[in-house]
Amino acid sequence: MNRTGHMFLFLVVCALLAFTVYVLLDTFVIVRRWEPAAAGTAAESAQEIRPVQTAAEQEENSAEPAAEETAAVSLAAALQEETGEPVITTDSYTDGNISVTLTEYRICDTTVYVADVQLSSADYLQTALAENTYGRNVTDKTSDMAEAVSAVLAVNGDYYGARQTGYVIRSGVLYRSTADKGAEDLVIYADGSFGIVNESEITAEQLLADGAWNVLSFGPALVEDGEIAVTPGEEVGRAKASNPRTAIAVIDELHYLFVVSDGRTSASEGLSLFELAAFLKELGAETAYNLDGGGSSTMVFNGLIVNNPTGSGKGSGERSVSDIVYIGQITA
Repeated sequence: MNRTGHMFLFLVVCALLAFTVYVLLDTFVIVRRWEPAAAGTAAESAQEIRPVQTAAEQEENSAEPAAEETAAVSLAAALQEETGEPVITTDSYTDGNISVTLTEYRICDTTVYVADVQLSSADYLQTALAENTYGRNVTDKTSDMAEAVSAVLAVNGDYYGARQTGYVIRSGVLYRSTADKGAEDLVIYADGSFGIVNESEITAEQLLADGAWNVLSFGPALVEDGEIAVTPGEEVGRAKASNPRTAIAVIDELHYLFVVSDGRTSASEGLSLFELAAFLKELGAETAYNLDGGGSSTMVFNGLIVNNPTGSGKGSGERSVSDIVYIGQITA
């Protein structure tokens, strides 16, 4: 090969290396902020468990709540009505519009945290983006995002920024309309109702036109129409069978469950999708959806991290993510 040929080969190799480095930086490091693809208008809202027990315990504890529990709830409601201020305990929050009760369960050698949420309006079920910005590699910790929006309760969302496809609609704004063919999405409508759609069968623009207020694209659906929607062997990508998990479910009108399980530790094994789905069905979920899990799984309640996040596999601690789903007061 002559000198010209060597020089040409050298330039080609340099170009390939430079391109490879750029792609890696663009994907994982360079922060890119984008404007929304389309905007929706806020719609007026259309509509204004217990821990797992042994058979003996279930027989002993009838369906009627304990007298002291009923009295405590009544007292909290009375205090709130009298003072106008939220009533906050280590495992509950109550005001005139939001009621949250946190319960810790132990199933399948796994610790699971369930926040039972009842709202007066769907407006209190909200989402937020890291740095209040849509873009690639724009991330923050769930706890920091929760603090920024004064969330009563928050969990990590779908980490849309880790993927380049999958619909992204937040608060009636369409940010990404590139379909992830075959992906199941959770649609949260303006009235607070849930729906499951397949991105191969509907466009993001149509979802927006149909009244979608938030669309989360991780999946899969765990429970549909009150029945388990996953198989025992089903999993997300190359994830392990037992993982930390985050899920959200609706039981009834404006009645939701936020669920996070620990995992990948000696103290808490983690759940399979099927185990999580079966658990949510037992709690009465009508529709339930799997959000980003693993090191992302984080629940924040009353300003404190409830679970034990496993970060990025380098030890415990929160992983920075793209977005959260939260319960919070309406701000102007």
